[in-house]
Amino acid sequence: MGEFKVHRVRFFDYMPSAIRAMAFNSHTERLALVRADGALEIFNFADHYFQEKVIPGQDGRAVEALCWVGQRLFSAGLNGEITEYDLENLRPRYTVEAYGGPIWTIGSNKQGTLLMVGCEDGTVKMFEILKERIQFQRNLERQKGRIVSLSWHPSGTLIAAGMMDMIRIFNAETGKEMQHDPESREVVVWSVAFLSDYTIISGDSAGKVQIWDGLTGTLVRTHLVTKWDVLCLSVSQDESSLIAGTSEGTVVQFQFISSTVDQQEEEWVRTRTFKNHSHDVRALAHTETAVVSGGMDTQLVVRPLLDKVEKNTQESAMRKIALPHRSLVCCAKKAGLLLFQFPDHLEVWRVGESDGHGEENTHTHTHTHTHTHYLILPSPSSSSLQVSKLPKDLCLGHQLCFSSDSTKLFASSRHSSVIVVALNQLECKYLHTLKPKSGESRLALFFSSSYFQLDKLSIVAIETTVTIYGSVCLQLHCTVPIYSSCPTAIAIHPTTSHLVVVHADQQIFEYSLVQKEYTEWSRKLQKQGLHSLWLERDTPVTHVTFSLKNPAHIILHDMFMFCIIDQSLPLPESKTLLYNQMTLRSLPEQERIRHSHAFKICKNFKHVMCVSLLEDHSLVVVERPLLDMMSQLPAPVRQKKFAT
Repeated sequence: MGEFKVHRVRFFDYMPSAIRAMAFNSHTERLALVRADGALEIFNFADHYFQEKVIPGQDGRAVEALCWVGQRLFSAGLNGEITEYDLENLRPRYTVEAYGGPIWTIGSNKQGTLLMVGCEDGTVKMFEILKERIQFQRNLERQKGRIVSLSWHPSGTLIAAGMMDMIRIFNAETGKEMQHDPESREVVVWSVAFLSDYTIISGDSAGKVQIWDGLTGTLVRTHLVTKWDVLCLSVSQDESSLIAGTSEGTVVQFQFISSTVDQQEEEWVRTRTFKNHSHDVRALAHTETAVVSGGMDTQLVVRPLLDKVEKNTQESAMRKIALPHRSLVCCAKKAGLLLFQFPDHLEVWRVGESDGHGEENTHTHTHTHTHTHYLILPSPSSSSLQVSKLPKDLCLGHQLCFSSDSTKLFASSRHSSVIVVALNQLECKYLHTLKPKSGESRLALFFSSSYFQLDKLSIVAIETTVTIYGSVCLQLHCTVPIYSSCPTAIAIHPTTSHLVVVHADQQIFEYSLVQKEYTEWSRKLQKQGLHSLWLERDTPVTHVTFSLKNPAHIILHDMFMFCIIDQSLPLPESKTLLYNQMTLRSLPEQERIRHSHAFKICKNFKHVMCVSLLEDHSLVVVERPLLDMMSQLPAPVRQKKFAT
């Protein structure tokens, strides 16, 4: 494996924000969730639950609810605005003021033609969904209290609204109230679900899940599931299963089945209780095969339903996603500097240099509006950084990449194009825009290298397509054959000019940029197949780098391990154990030799954020400290959602 001088950096105390709301699109298999800081995340459930898109939060965007309409995504929040998102360019597309005070809930009809929001002033406001925008249509009959939850009947003719102490039913066409179902006194109906057979299911602050006849307004059954609050509900697409999230951190499942063997009539029966959270479960999604939950403890939990998946398979394993599927740490290898990305500020640290007074870092704060700065180190021995601002009219986007000689900046822009900017210490100058082929989707990630034999090179990954441009001639060099899974990490070898791409399904490909074909090693790897234990890992590889001393070494890492792939050694056979290197070292010599293969895995880490090789061949491993996320949160208490 080789010996390295290792810098273990353990003070990147990144803390994710609580999950406030989520929405699942069953047609595209995309889950959207929003956090307390306003950040929006999109997970591709069809591609190993990969977090493929992130839109950063903004000051004042307190989002309370999300809603998919086809492939369009809308949110509403306590600022009283409805926002539609541009999911290609990763930014809000526009906002519309509802003029009803804070908005607590949002939903659409099954036909995808109308959007409704429940407001603080007691109104349910209807908006027509147009091709490019939404347009206010009308208010439903105004109520005396705030509208907390909404659900549209699949027919599109009726709407159920949860409020303080009651559930109202409206005629969607006339806007008139038809009836109300009284709840207990001083009870908040946090969530309602309106089913095809006109059953209404509610979850409230008294800890009850109640079943109502929506046609007569009568209570059919009450299930007391917690002594605190039932905060959210979600129903499966076939309406045979219901899940309820509580402020105790539990998720309770109900199924529409016969309660006894000899009973033919079906009813809603409590069947399972899942305890995967320590605090309030604020958001739920019920997919065809799993229960998806999130809340105050910041974790997205995917709990497969074992009656829907084959047991003891990768699909049956529970997943807890706490940290981003993208790198939040950058390393300047020549300068020995680390950049930590927090939601509201950046920190720059020097590796191995400390005066003992804790002043080895520099802070740069960001703001609501996008401003792009670049930091200049006057010389390798300099102790100060110069900060320069780039002009606003460059319209820089959500990803930046410098050329290795720092003379160019590559910036993502609208419609997956990449802007190339020439830099020096005094000014910057626009050079060119790299435009993808028409019809290609959002830019996923990109990388720059100056070691390519033919030209300095930049590579761009657009969803599942990897495109290579010459960054001097600014022309398309080649396109790597399309692979179905999203790329999660890409890099160009500094001496061989081989491109290494790792995908969300854990597959690894090596592509020769000179020959414009897969390398012999890559073809051998695909023919033999990756080891099953490698493929079963549930966190994506987020970074790839190489060793200048040993060209046969590929270094990569995910959240819990880093691996050195030695291409000079044979690939592991299917029955070979993928030993941790520390475990392998303790074995007898003959046993070590027998288990020697190309994949050298080290698992002595938790929450690995970055592994990078400096020019002096020392290895920098940045780990998030093992903070107890739960200890930073208040103890579970009765929900006080309106104390704003």
